[in-house]
Amino acid sequence: MEINENETAVIGSAETENAPAEKTKKSILSRYEGIICLIVVFGLFYYLGQQMGMANMLNTLMHTAHDLLLNTVFYLMGICVLTGALGRIFVEFGVVKLVERMLRPLMKPLFHLPGVASLGAVMTFLSDNPAIISLASDKRFSSYFKKFQFISLTNFGTAFGMGLLVMVFMVGQGYFWQPVVGFFGAFCGCVVSTRLMQYFVVKNFPHYAVEDVIGNKQEIAEEEKKVEKSGFIRVLNSLLDGGRTGVDVGLAIIPGVLIISTLVMILTFGPSSTGAYTGAAYEGVALLPRLAEKVNFIFEFLFGFGDPHLIAFPITALGAVGAALGLVPNFISQGWVDGNAIAVFTAIGMCWSGYLSTHTAMLDSLGYRELTPKAILSHTIGGIVAAIVAHLTYMVIMLFIAA
Repeated sequence: MEINENETAVIGSAETENAPAEKTKKSILSRYEGIICLIVVFGLFYYLGQQMGMANMLNTLMHTAHDLLLNTVFYLMGICVLTGALGRIFVEFGVVKLVERMLRPLMKPLFHLPGVASLGAVMTFLSDNPAIISLASDKRFSSYFKKFQFISLTNFGTAFGMGLLVMVFMVGQGYFWQPVVGFFGAFCGCVVSTRLMQYFVVKNFPHYAVEDVIGNKQEIAEEEKKVEKSGFIRVLNSLLDGGRTGVDVGLAIIPGVLIISTLVMILTFGPSSTGAYTGAAYEGVALLPRLAEKVNFIFEFLFGFGDPHLIAFPITALGAVGAALGLVPNFISQGWVDGNAIAVFTAIGMCWSGYLSTHTAMLDSLGYRELTPKAILSHTIGGIVAAIVAHLTYMVIMLFIAA
């Protein structure tokens, strides 16, 4: 008994001695974290202020965020409301089950997803990234997924975001088959991004590989067996319930779009057309393009870019593909763009489609915010693969044409 008491006393004293040391260590780390945070934040604002002028910088930040809120977030919210209503209609009247049965053979081997996920690809292609979340919010849709598959929907849906808009825009610039090559590249990038995200999720949370998103599927079956309603009431309820879900999603994406897109744009764009800073929205210091010029040989090798200015497109597409598309007419007028660039722009624009500004909000709305870094890393790799595939495919087609 004495031995046990002595051992207990020794252990207790050791823990008592270690406790202050651990507290001191945490205190030091906390102190350094605060210092590092202040250095980064003030360093960034000092750099921007020196380049733009403090008043212009603050005005640009506020005006950019305000314009993003009015013209981007509310636009996306409108998309979410419409696609949410449409998606709920598809769920209510069995379209989801039909798509699941038809595309299961294709979706499983390529993306390791149930066939019903293809509905999300179609809706994001026709609209924008958050459309997949409007679908995912429906229990009957999410009941087809394991958790690791459900989380990877963020990457899967984003790879097709605004695809129709991107392809139609490129066709409008006078290029017809090159956007199709870009679409093929985006498809390949989507496979890589989705599979990679699933790998990261299962590696960090092995139990997600077998856990269903909806634990009690009997409740869904019971809901479907409830008292039958008239077709008109079912349509009305589906539209209103789906639209309400879209509003919730639209509100959820506000922080990600405003904060991240504003930062990306102020580091990507330059001063006004006169060369002076006026404090207007979307002015910036053009730091990212200048850094890209120093390593342009890499992008020339991987993507076939013949001019360093072209790297501004994928950099801008990180935050907003719509803004990236706005660069293309000027690139064409300057003579920097060829068919290869259009194919690569389509691939990387569609695959990335502003994921840096929407991934955080999308995963947050799904309830898996802690996996955002993994999703961003996976999709960064997927977008690069999309661009490389588009470039190589274009080169092969040109060889056949030349022959």
